[in-house]
Amino acid sequence: MSNDHHIVLDVHERPSPGLWLILSTQHLFAMFGATILVPYLTGLNPSVALISSGLGTLLYIVCTRGKIPAYLGSSFAFIGPIIAASQIEGIGAAGALVGCISAGLVYVVVAIMIHFFGVRWLMRLLPPVVVGPVIMVIGLGLASVAINMAMNDPATGQYSTLHFGVALTSLLITIVCSVFMRGVFALIPILFGVVGGYVISLSLGLIDFSKVAEAPVFAIPDFTFAFISEGSVLTLTAVALIAPVAFVTIAEHIGDQMVLSKVTGRNFLEEPGLHRSLLGDGLATALAAFIGGPPNTTYGENIGVIAITRVMSVFVVGGAACIAILFGFMGTVSALIQTIPVPVMGGVAILLFGIIASSGMRMMIDRRVDFGMKRNLIIASVILVIGIGGAFIQFSGDFKIAGMALATLVGLILNAILPGREKAEAGGSIFSQPDDIETEAAE
Repeated sequence: MSNDHHIVLDVHERPSPGLWLILSTQHLFAMFGATILVPYLTGLNPSVALISSGLGTLLYIVCTRGKIPAYLGSSFAFIGPIIAASQIEGIGAAGALVGCISAGLVYVVVAIMIHFFGVRWLMRLLPPVVVGPVIMVIGLGLASVAINMAMNDPATGQYSTLHFGVALTSLLITIVCSVFMRGVFALIPILFGVVGGYVISLSLGLIDFSKVAEAPVFAIPDFTFAFISEGSVLTLTAVALIAPVAFVTIAEHIGDQMVLSKVTGRNFLEEPGLHRSLLGDGLATALAAFIGGPPNTTYGENIGVIAITRVMSVFVVGGAACIAILFGFMGTVSALIQTIPVPVMGGVAILLFGIIASSGMRMMIDRRVDFGMKRNLIIASVILVIGIGGAFIQFSGDFKIAGMALATLVGLILNAILPGREKAEAGGSIFSQPDDIETEAAE
C-alpha cells in the first residue's frame, strides 16, 4: 500500500457507533438519488430497489472477503433493455427481471474464466472502440425517455409548460450543485436536484401527500420473485436483450475497481482479485433481479465519498447497506418516494443520460482511440446507428435481438474480423487508466 495516502479509517477498521451511523448515512445520501431513479424509470418498486441494493452490497462484501469498500446501487445500463423487454407481449416487467438474472450469470462465467485463464482474453474482447460507443448508446438511447418525462403532464401525456418548467428548474439546480458544490456535497447533485425540484413542485401544488399519511411506518414492499411471481418466466428474447449488457457493465466495473484501487493505494485487481469482485457484482445483480429490483453495479459516487473523506472502512459501507435495507421496509419512505413528480425526475435524467453518453466518448479519448483508422471509425459508427436507431433481428417466433444488445454483439464481431486489430489495441485498453483519475474523484 502506498504511503502517500493519509487514511482516516482503513478497510478493516470499525468506527465508534455514533460516527459509524454518520459516515454510513453519508454513503446512503451519495447513492440514494440514482438508485431510486432507475426503478422510477423502469416501473419497478423503489423500496425493493433499496433493499436489493443493500443486500447486493453485503453479498459483494462477503464475496470479496471484506477487502473492497464498494457500494452497489441500481445500474443505469439496464434501463433501456428493461423498458424494451417490459413492453414485449409475453415478457413484461417480471420477465425482464428474469432476463436480468442472466446478466448476473454472465458476470459469474467471466469471473470463473478470469480465475483460470487470466484477463488478457477480456482485454481483447472489450476494447474501448467497442465499449465507448455502446456506453454512448446507453445514454442517447434514453434521451427520448428523459424528454418525455420532462415536457409532458403525467396525467394527460400532453405538453405542459408548467411541468417542463419544473423539469428545467430541477435540471438547473442539479447542474449548479454539480459545478459549484465542493467536497462531499459535490457528489450528491442528483439528490439536491430532486429535493429542490420537489420543493418547487410542492409550492405549485403538484404533490399529493394523501398516500404518505395513509402509509404504515413499516411495510413489506411488493417483491417480484423470479420463477415464482406471476409472469416471471424465462424467455430467450429477454435474455438476448439484457444479457449482452453485462459486457458493458463489466468494463465499467473494471474501471471502478481501478479508481478505487488508486484512491485507497491498493491493487484490488490482484487482491482479492478481479474474479472475486466480478463474482460479487454478478451475484448481487442476480439477487437483485430475483427479488424484483434492478441490476446492481458499483457506484462512482460512493467511491468519491471515500476519496474525499479517506474513510475506507467496509464496516461503513456495510452500515450504509443495512440502512438502505431498513429504508426499504419503511412504508412512509416508499410512499414519499412515489410522490416525487415525474418532471422532477425527468429534469435530472436529462443530465444523467447525457453524462452517460459523454462518458463513453471520454473513454475513447482517454484510451486514445484513433479514428484516423478506418476500422475504428467503422466499428463506432455502426454501433451508434444500430443502437440508437433501435435495429433488431427477428428470429422464428417472438425471439429477437434488439437495440443495445444487437449493437454490442455487432461491435464485438466487427472488432474480431476487421483487419488492423493489433495496431488498434496498441493505443490502450479498458484496463489502462488516466493518471488524474483520483484528483477528479476528490474534486
